Amino acid sequence: MNEPGFEPLFDGVSLTGWSAIPRHYGQLYPGGPGVLDVNTDFPRDYNSQADAHPAAWSVEDGAIVGRQQPEGSGYGGYLISDRGYGDFELRLEANPDWPADTGIMVRRRRDSWEGLQVLIDHRQSGSIGGFYGNGIGGFHAVPFALDARRAPDGTPIGLQLDDPATSVEPFTPEKRAMLTKSARAEDFLAAWRWGDWNDFRIRCVGAPALTTVWVNDLLVAEIDLARLQAPHYDPEAVLGVLGDRGHIAFEVHDNDALLGRDRWAPSARCRWRHVRIKEL
Repeated sequence: MNEPGFEPLFDGVSLTGWSAIPRHYGQLYPGGPGVLDVNTDFPRDYNSQADAHPAAWSVEDGAIVGRQQPEGSGYGGYLISDRGYGDFELRLEANPDWPADTGIMVRRRRDSWEGLQVLIDHRQSGSIGGFYGNGIGGFHAVPFALDARRAPDGTPIGLQLDDPATSVEPFTPEKRAMLTKSARAEDFLAAWRWGDWNDFRIRCVGAPALTTVWVNDLLVAEIDLARLQAPHYDPEAVLGVLGDRGHIAFEVHDNDALLGRDRWAPSARCRWRHVRIKEL
């Protein structure tokens, strides 16, 4: 791909420039309680268990592939860029299995879990293109919630809107209200390519950051961390933690009491290719 100003972040054959790290939990928000202190569903030794069961990352057929290791362990991890970035435009293609709860973190800290996550929650009641505030308030700013559309035999064959009557993580208008821009669910469903590669474009500028996400050229969601109003969210405190630069990371999620293996199936994979960046 010859795009003026962009440089590759992935060479297509190796993980040079990236490092694998375990999925640890820290504070819910700057100065707040730890996730493991509040959520009693997690074992008390979660972080040490995560060290012992990191996600596995490989290069297969020109793509970065992430999986739980061993398969079905229930623990996840991140593949994080060795370099940090300030203002940038990131482009890549993603092809996650179902169910596979994954995402792209921006402005992530290198040695702690804080950062802004662009969601690719490819599972029941998930959202794609919205945001989650890892360690910066735990806000869930999304334009819609999704589920699998299934064939008569139960095989997932596409996406549809999540049914509020059976939702495990109900969508609310308050979640959409945290976004400065958002797409209609119908437009997203028309744009998404089930079982195929989908193009993501992420633009992150400013501090606190204004972050915009396009999927297959559709503007799906935008969030302004300088103006965001959410419980336990303090823009000055978050700026003090994140600063104006951070790392980019891909995620393999863990399994939890809410969804179990419906969050990440034992054999699930997330896949990334054509990863490139333009610093602004």
